[in-house]
Amino acid sequence: MTSDVLSENLITAQEQKKRLDASFFRKGILTALISGIAYGLYSAFLTLGMSKGVWAGWYEGPGLSDFSKVFILAILGAGINDIISAVWALVKVTASGKFTDFLKTLKTKPGIIMVAAALIGGPIAGVAYVIALQMAGSIVIPIAALNTAVGAVLGRILFKQELNGRMITGILVCVGASFMIGLSAGGDTGTGVLTGILIALVAAFGWGLEGCVAGFGTSMIDSDIGITIRQVTSGLVNLFILFPILTVIGGNNVSFAGNLLKSAFTDGGSIIFFIISGFFTLYAFSLWYKGNSMCGAALGMACNGTYSFWGPLFCWLVIGVLFGLPGYDIPGVVWFAAILMAIGIFIIAVNPLDFLKKKEA
Repeated sequence: MTSDVLSENLITAQEQKKRLDASFFRKGILTALISGIAYGLYSAFLTLGMSKGVWAGWYEGPGLSDFSKVFILAILGAGINDIISAVWALVKVTASGKFTDFLKTLKTKPGIIMVAAALIGGPIAGVAYVIALQMAGSIVIPIAALNTAVGAVLGRILFKQELNGRMITGILVCVGASFMIGLSAGGDTGTGVLTGILIALVAAFGWGLEGCVAGFGTSMIDSDIGITIRQVTSGLVNLFILFPILTVIGGNNVSFAGNLLKSAFTDGGSIIFFIISGFFTLYAFSLWYKGNSMCGAALGMACNGTYSFWGPLFCWLVIGVLFGLPGYDIPGVVWFAAILMAIGIFIIAVNPLDFLKKKEA
């Protein structure tokens, strides 16, 4: 009699654990999907901020060289966005009592790995993404979303992770979708659209590599602390190392960089949009990290990769519809390619047949 009761209790406990695991998994998917939405909003408000106020004068006026307009302003915009995002992150960890843990983690091996991931994903991929956005508009967002495919390939090369036929099929779907986007811009090469697409591939490579490097670090530290390390590192390096260096390379002195920085931070017509983009940047990456830990890195990256659709959508709604700026209408073929790329990303991350098996079970 007692053994029967114990057996029933064991079965009940196992069923409860399965339900909790399933609920945790579903919450992880939802978290990662929301990160993709936040990423689309970050892209829209960052692009909007770099087209308002003093930025409009910099891009449209004759005062800056082409080099400055393409590279120096891109690093300045990315740096301001990331440093504001870092402030949001520091406020969050301080309010939750984790600031001391943040300082301690910086000295650990996972913390150092997160710094390395931040250098790859921020100053390299993040700046490339901003340059691509300024050169080609929201059409480059699905191209940057190739980071999931890049991450799968790099994971195989660097860490001997699995790369089976299904994943290769998903990669080919993503590459085919990117070619569709590239061909849709073929008649507009004079505006630098194709160059922007190529630079977006640099962002995809950087974020794919960041995902591989950060996977180890985020598995051993709190996701809030991890994203704080990332944003602080990226913002400081962009604004106080790369920005002055490129300003000098562009033929200007360091004081010129200081004047640009001061003008950007004190410009009321644009800084509000950077504050908004910094907020969404924090949640785009922190929810991505958190979602990865809840539902697995592959599926988390796939859900986050839906920004290939959300990015162009929010750029069109926020910049084109709400603020009435021209040039943000998206061709139908790009919408189709963005959806196709999202499908390819899911094929890379998960086996669709597994969901059918779960339903049958």
